[in-house]
Amino acid sequence: MKLFNTAGPCRPEMHYMLPPLRRIPEAIALIETMGYFVLHAPRQTGKTTALRALAEELTASGRYAALQFSCEAGEVAGDDFEGAQRTILASLRSRAETSLPPELQPPPFSEVAPDGFLLYGALKAWAEACPRPLVLFFDEIDALRGQSLLSVLRQLRAGYAERPHAFPASVVLCGLRDVREYKVASGGDPNRLGTSSPFNVKVASLRLGNFSGEEVAELYRQHTTETGQVFTDEAVAHAFEVTGGQPWLVNALAREIVEVMRVPATEPITAAHVDAAKERLILARQTHLDSLVARLMEPRVRRVIEPMLVGVPGDEGADVTYDDDVSYVRDLGLVLTRPLRIANPIYKEVIVRVLGNKAEDQVMDEPRAFVLPDGRLAWRKLLRAFSRFWREHGQALATRMPYPEAGPQLVLMAFLQRIVNGGGYIDREYGVGRGRIDLLVRYPYRKPDGTRAEQRRAMEIKVWRRGQKNPLKKGLAQLDVYLGELGLSRGTLWIFDARGKLARKPVRKEDVVTRGGRRVRVIWA
Repeated sequence: MKLFNTAGPCRPEMHYMLPPLRRIPEAIALIETMGYFVLHAPRQTGKTTALRALAEELTASGRYAALQFSCEAGEVAGDDFEGAQRTILASLRSRAETSLPPELQPPPFSEVAPDGFLLYGALKAWAEACPRPLVLFFDEIDALRGQSLLSVLRQLRAGYAERPHAFPASVVLCGLRDVREYKVASGGDPNRLGTSSPFNVKVASLRLGNFSGEEVAELYRQHTTETGQVFTDEAVAHAFEVTGGQPWLVNALAREIVEVMRVPATEPITAAHVDAAKERLILARQTHLDSLVARLMEPRVRRVIEPMLVGVPGDEGADVTYDDDVSYVRDLGLVLTRPLRIANPIYKEVIVRVLGNKAEDQVMDEPRAFVLPDGRLAWRKLLRAFSRFWREHGQALATRMPYPEAGPQLVLMAFLQRIVNGGGYIDREYGVGRGRIDLLVRYPYRKPDGTRAEQRRAMEIKVWRRGQKNPLKKGLAQLDVYLGELGLSRGTLWIFDARGKLARKPVRKEDVVTRGGRRVRVIWA
């Protein structure tokens, strides 16, 4: 039986997969015109699978000798560019011996070359000896660092004019980021190339995108065809909603449901199964999610993400590097642009849980203490408990958050997560530029007749900072709209007073009715 793959390149005989070449339709035309170009995408989106399939098809056509190989082993060389080149050539040869027929494999590489031109000489010799034009896919190119990366890029540029008879006809650099973001030591900011690119011969930058909703359905149907187990339309739609079509997440959700949760093959897979699998993935923090989490403390990432959590615009216009930082965080896969937002609901969950870990660890309340006899959440009791928690610990915890500007929001979300976790779900919306975060708590329970039901409670978070107007009026108007979209008649508005000595103490509450006739409990903290 085939499997949903979450580790390494997909293999058609083993894994459910979409046609890989369909995901990079522009590549063939660029190769046929001897283009040097970049293919970039976040980790675990199917880059290597697509490149291998393309290399195999090109070689099988009889027109090219095409090879995909990894540069990742060269990372340990650091600035030792000679060592990095030898490692790359060893990786290239090893891959060629298993992927190409003998007549297309490279000749022995010379160990003697001018300083910094070992790779150039080897590729030149191979192109001259090979009976077909060479097409090379440098996978994981941005694993190289500093002078090693700079040297490789410059050697490729130096040989560009000699293609196709004395240098590869087409070269594809594949990695996490576009070439303008490759980290090289170029005498300036080590995070940027500067104005003079060492790879200015590229003709295009292609970005491998996420799956569409139709592609998620197509992938899941392969499982249905093989096993007879159906993913309901609601399950497929919900899987696309919570993953945003991110390929690893799409596969990981299905794998969790089918292989780990072991939903019987005779039972259809529902949206409830997707929710359960999502929660399990978040709690497990598998390698894919951990690799993203590790980026959150990078200054460039924080500069983009922190304002989103606060609900305020970023530093557009403050200096020219902000847009570069947004592009960098987008290339990591953490955000989408136009409008700027977190890439998908699972990443939203992971980000706030990681950033709020310290606060969640301080919550001593037992989640079961907030469950009513009929299985619903004791919402008013929960609000009172957080008010008490904020009085005792909130200010101190907020100032110690990894993103202190978002401290109050992170503390509240951490408390909710601790209480709701395991029994319900929290959906988050960041109102970038509107100074708010909207939360929807969903808590499944059973009615007296045994049928499934879901309790829903909506909340908006605002912070009143020094120099700002009282946010009550605007907050009520925004929450009124949010409640209307959800079809709810009541909600909660939290306003954290962060004006220092001007702040109103202690926590206080008031009940108001919005213009839309919805009842809102306003809590000042």
